[in-house]
Amino acid sequence: MSDAEPRKRTDTAALPRYREICDALRQRIVTGAWAPGYRLPSEHELARSFGCARMTISKALGALAEQRLITRRRRAGTTVNAPRAQESILEIHDIEAELVAAGSSYEYQCLDREIRPASEEDAAALGVAAGTPVLRLTGVHRADGRPHALEERLINLQSVPEASGERFTGTSPGGWLLKRIPWTDAEHQISALNADAAIARRLDIPRRKACLCIERNTWLDAKRVTHVRLIYPCDQHRLIARFRHKRA
Repeated sequence: MSDAEPRKRTDTAALPRYREICDALRQRIVTGAWAPGYRLPSEHELARSFGCARMTISKALGALAEQRLITRRRRAGTTVNAPRAQESILEIHDIEAELVAAGSSYEYQCLDREIRPASEEDAAALGVAAGTPVLRLTGVHRADGRPHALEERLINLQSVPEASGERFTGTSPGGWLLKRIPWTDAEHQISALNADAAIARRLDIPRRKACLCIERNTWLDAKRVTHVRLIYPCDQHRLIARFRHKRA
């Protein structure tokens, strides 16, 4: 696929019921219908509203809590978290959810999509054997119409075979994976680079502009799921991690 205009988000894959409910609740949060600090209805009330079992609601709320959109406290209830403009180094985030929660419009533009046997470089990035079927994706995340981050991703189709049928025209690979594939381990590598001609063109920035590069590997148990390289103009992204010293 050549560079194309962004399309509206589409996702035709069937979702489990709890994921449908998770998406519906998430939409209320990211659109501001449920503001930071808002106390969600009880699980019993939500189960009646959606016509499902309480266990299904609990699973949907658990997914939202994993995305750091809500905080669940026993007896105190569940409340909406304040949006975070600064990301922690040690977490996996949904770029769309964070941009929308911060008040920006969001679009994902898929620039290139290719299913192929893993090259030596692909195999090294994913930790798989050469020839393993992989999906290679290049796309741009946009905030308020402007390029926010360039994403270069490899997906191991042995771990995620259903990704082979997804076009990602409007649906970001990261958001799609977070909704469908659990992950157990992740590794981040952070570096700086100067934009080459291709990066500069896709991010609409001057050539050699300083950028922040985050490379992430994600596993499901012993299987590598995906390798992604996210490139941000340095003035559009910050990373902060807070640590607590454990006293003896």
